[in-house]
Amino acid sequence: MAADEKTQAKTEQAKGKVKEAVGRTVGNERLTAEGRTDQAKGDARQAKEKVKDALTD
Repeated sequence: MAADEKTQAKTEQAKGKVKEAVGRTVGNERLTAEGRTDQAKGDARQAKEKVKDALTD
């Protein structure tokens, strides 16, 4: 997995977790949903890179 893509995936996942936690704390459903979406984007990016790595090996 390319280092920059891996870093970007982890960053999106972490950002999503923070947004979701803050959204829950303040009772903001939109922010909570955005956090879940960011986490899903990070998960998808990570999965895509793992598939690319598996195909190139």
